[in-house]
Amino acid sequence: MAGRLEGKVAFITGAARGQGRSHAVRLAQEGADIIAVDICEQIESNPYPLATEEDLEETKRLVENLGRRIVAAKADVRERSQLKDALGAGVAELGRLDIVLANAGILPMAMGDPDPMDFVDATDVDLLGVMNAVAVALPHLPDHSSIVVTGSTAAMLPGTTDNPAMGPGSAGYGWAKNTLMGYVEQMALHLAPKFIRVNCVHPTNVNTHLLHNDGLYRMFRPDLENPTREEVEPAFTTFQAMPIPYVEPVDISHLMVFLASDESRYITGQQIRVDAGSLLKFPQGPS
Repeated sequence: MAGRLEGKVAFITGAARGQGRSHAVRLAQEGADIIAVDICEQIESNPYPLATEEDLEETKRLVENLGRRIVAAKADVRERSQLKDALGAGVAELGRLDIVLANAGILPMAMGDPDPMDFVDATDVDLLGVMNAVAVALPHLPDHSSIVVTGSTAAMLPGTTDNPAMGPGSAGYGWAKNTLMGYVEQMALHLAPKFIRVNCVHPTNVNTHLLHNDGLYRMFRPDLENPTREEVEPAFTTFQAMPIPYVEPVDISHLMVFLASDESRYITGQQIRVDAGSLLKFPQGPS
């Protein structure tokens, strides 16, 4: 039986691990071939380790094990020329492009040494990186294509974009994700005549490296000097109406498959939460 994305090609940024890898695998399970990019380098302001070339190779292996084709390349979403070259090579090999998942993101945590560059790096990756991915993809996209942007419930929680106590990196993350909401709506409007859909998915906490690092742990448990995962999970759980500390990457990937498929052909300009009810519990933001 053919998959829901049979014959389609998806361009995924931040594909070496976490949500990006999960999306690549899940779309491949539904028949898509993949163009996967990731920076595979460290960004100085980001204290937790970013993905490596070995991580990207693992994504490639997992997709190929499903019998799908994949072109994987090292590219920095902040550099439009790098993305253009990587995508161009992928389209040349795979023959087309139908889906864009602008997923790459970082959350620089100050960890006691805030610097304005933390804000710059966060917005360059989380906002400019999305815009670059869309920009290089548009010349390749036929009518009836799909673009999906990874947002965050942080975009919708008051206090995440203007709270100095969060540090410049966290503020930059929240501001970038908030700004993406308007960007997605504008792009959806302008691409609607071509039936190209543009939507934004907003996850709550997701079980990835972006969540599991010392900076986030200390933000959630400021009463402890070096909180462990076990010590911080109860605090994570308070953020969702459903009693869970976080969702899994594949929980986001299932929605990505739907939005990438023709099943969502008239869904565009939407802000869709996968948040276990977090914004129902904190409509004005957590106190």
